[in-house]
Amino acid sequence: MGSVAEKRVTREEEETPPKNKRPRIDEMEDRRENFSQINLAPTTKKLVIKNLKKQPKVPDVFVSKSMGVLERAVIAIQKSEKIDTSLEELYKLVEVLCGQGMAEQVYSKLKELIETHVTEIRGQFLGENMDKLIFMKKMNEVFSNYCQQIKMCRSIFLYLDRKYVLNAQGVLSIWELGLDTFRKRVLTDKVVQTRTVDGSLMLIEQERHGDVIDRVLLKCILRMLSDLQIYKDAFEQKFLGATDRLYSTEGNQLVNDKEAPVPEYLAHVQKRLEEEYDRVTHYLDSSSRWQLIHIVEKHLIANHYETILNRGLDNLLEENRMADLKLLYSLVKRVKDGLEKLCSKMAEYIQKRGKVIVSDPERDKMMVQELLEYKEKLDLVIEQCFDNNEKFTTALKDSFVKFINQRQNKPAEMVAKFMDSKLRAGNKESSEEEMERLQDKIMVLFRFIHGKDVFEGFYKKDLAKRLLHGKSASVDSEKSMISKLKIECGAAFTSKLEGMFKD
Repeated sequence: MGSVAEKRVTREEEETPPKNKRPRIDEMEDRRENFSQINLAPTTKKLVIKNLKKQPKVPDVFVSKSMGVLERAVIAIQKSEKIDTSLEELYKLVEVLCGQGMAEQVYSKLKELIETHVTEIRGQFLGENMDKLIFMKKMNEVFSNYCQQIKMCRSIFLYLDRKYVLNAQGVLSIWELGLDTFRKRVLTDKVVQTRTVDGSLMLIEQERHGDVIDRVLLKCILRMLSDLQIYKDAFEQKFLGATDRLYSTEGNQLVNDKEAPVPEYLAHVQKRLEEEYDRVTHYLDSSSRWQLIHIVEKHLIANHYETILNRGLDNLLEENRMADLKLLYSLVKRVKDGLEKLCSKMAEYIQKRGKVIVSDPERDKMMVQELLEYKEKLDLVIEQCFDNNEKFTTALKDSFVKFINQRQNKPAEMVAKFMDSKLRAGNKESSEEEMERLQDKIMVLFRFIHGKDVFEGFYKKDLAKRLLHGKSASVDSEKSMISKLKIECGAAFTSKLEGMFKD
């Protein structure tokens, strides 16, 4: 018995390893391999979107009935009648039919209904002896209603627009289909298009002649032509042609009227430009702006500005018509070479008028004062009317140099004597500040004079008399004048004058 028990214990010990016994290396590798196959990262389920199940095929009777319901709804919209079915149900029918693969058939049927309706519309405008204004009002009303009808149809067939039209090449959207059909079936008809365009031109012509027109109606008609993409070909060419003829005739008539004052012509041109800009703002397409304004500028300014300058510039300058001179400048700068011609004509006037001042011996005593006033006047014209244009300022200086030196030596002598009268004692006309400003103005004239040695001789002689007889009004003013001459001509020019004070 004892031996049997011992054997059982021995077998159990062999089968069950001791607790402290370490596992073998091969067992550890097997466990590591099994452990590595366990994914400890959090698992996420992938969302797989499977193709939607194809809608079950509906009976042919349902398809036929649905197409009929949609057709009746479209015709009711076109006739401005009440629709028996709700818009929501109609939209759902379109969705179902498209889901059955019948989108092309639905689109074709809608296109057929639109074409039939538009053909009926065209018949309303083919009657004879229809007044142009009545025709335009009817056209505007019909097209406005038609656009509302297309918008209503589009809301019903919106699913078709999004799911079929967007993915089909060469297929117009419902809105584009509506406009394209109206253009092809109505506005490309020669009779209808001619009446529409002629009516528009009639209203514009009436307005140009001073009549009050229905601008809202005209705007709607021209907007319609733009929406239908026939504005340029059908309307704009005829409109610009009529505009060209109008302003060509008008410009010639006004310019040939020699009794018409130039300021009135300038005001008329400005008025015409403002009117055409206003038309672009209110009813013409913005694409017409450049050509339209160019026609006005061509026939009222470019073709006649030389005549206007020859006829009126001298009077405007002589009478100091500041507002008219400013308007003249703004108009001629619109055309090529306009400012150059104006500048040249201004220079001619300056020399002609200036020559009168310096050439008349009877006006010698007032020569310098007149020259100062003349220069100040022209400076103001260039500043306020000619935009302080540098070319005009240069032309002014060159013109003064030319006419002042046409009478040799005399202007230099008169400038020196003028300063003598202002610097003598007893001259209470000017304060020190005013004397300073006057000297600055005299120096401007002095720069124009070529005979500066003549000026020096007379000025030195008069200065000696003032100093010897104690007739100088102000030593400071005397020194200030000599200082200005020194800056202008150099120390050699004024050395003798400065020496007179030391003596």
